[in-house]
Amino acid sequence: QVQLVESGGGLVQAGGSLRVSCVASGRTFSHYAMGWFRQAPGKEREFVAAINWSGTSIYIADSVKGRFTISRDNARDTVYLQLNSLKPEDTAVYYCAASYSDYVILDRGGYNYWGQGTQVTVSS
Repeated sequence: QVQLVESGGGLVQAGGSLRVSCVASGRTFSHYAMGWFRQAPGKEREFVAAINWSGTSIYIADSVKGRFTISRDNARDTVYLQLNSLKPEDTAVYYCAASYSDYVILDRGGYNYWGQGTQVTVSS
């Protein structure tokens, strides 16, 4: 069992930046591929970014490419999502997820554990 706790969300003006973090506990963090998803009110949860266990393979959704980056620190059992040049349409609850896979996973069905989410609100 893996527990995931996100933090770092908040209210920011358009054009601003945030870094959201996800700390894992319960099992060896470096065994898992990690991903970030987001869900806006009335919309489905969508893929944002993913990283493999070693950090050598990364995939970023087209909608946020060039603005968001994902990274991980296995020594700290933490995965990060850096959000730059934020837009009002980035407003959502951001969730991290862990997968048993050795590879980057884009489909939310491929993840085994989920955090509770952290709210990011971007004002215009």
